[in-house]
Amino acid sequence: MRLLVVEDDPTISHFLVKGLREDQHLVDLAEDGEAGEAQALTGDYDAILLDVMLPVLDGFEVCRRLRAHGLDTPILMVTARDTVGDRVRGLDTGADDYLVKPFAFDEVVARLRALTRRGRTRSLTAVLQAGPLTLDQEAHQAAVDGVPVSLTATEYRLLEYLMRRAGTIVSRDQLAEHVWGGDYDPCSNLADVYVGYLRRKLAGTAAADRIRTIRGLGYMLTRGAS
Repeated sequence: MRLLVVEDDPTISHFLVKGLREDQHLVDLAEDGEAGEAQALTGDYDAILLDVMLPVLDGFEVCRRLRAHGLDTPILMVTARDTVGDRVRGLDTGADDYLVKPFAFDEVVARLRALTRRGRTRSLTAVLQAGPLTLDQEAHQAAVDGVPVSLTATEYRLLEYLMRRAGTIVSRDQLAEHVWGGDYDPCSNLADVYVGYLRRKLAGTAAADRIRTIRGLGYMLTRGAS
């Protein structure tokens, strides 16, 4: 997943960003409400972790503004404010879930999966599947007919993104955003190179040829049994 963390406490933000990156996600950080709003509106994120007590704009106002702009990205509010009134206010401003500090990192990840499952996209079950090809998002393991396929972290993110959007065309720009984030030169052929790496990893398996090139548009991972 590509995530935005909006948190001004450096201890908490370091904990979240480090843990989420180690869990194979792409993570951007904003340290005040105004910056968080701007990044959320310009970036294509799968989910947003939004603190309530932020400088410049508080999390409630950021959430309200994002929804007013029509942004439907799932939002998980993370805060020390645990009264019923605060939780109701957060949900009423458009948050999808509300997590009270202190929290366990595993709960953050589980809630993000749940939000994305029921949110705007059709993604995340714990195990994604396209015919014989599976991707266990908890174990970070791909397999074909139950036989593990060894992937690098970048190959894993690429396959995850393609599988979450199986059956639809994914452009090179979308791959750049979700697999490399801001570390991608738009003139580079890196996406094509890594699709080639991934195809070679799947060659000789029942999932060979599942990643199709759509000329002039991008790539598509086919769904279904064949």
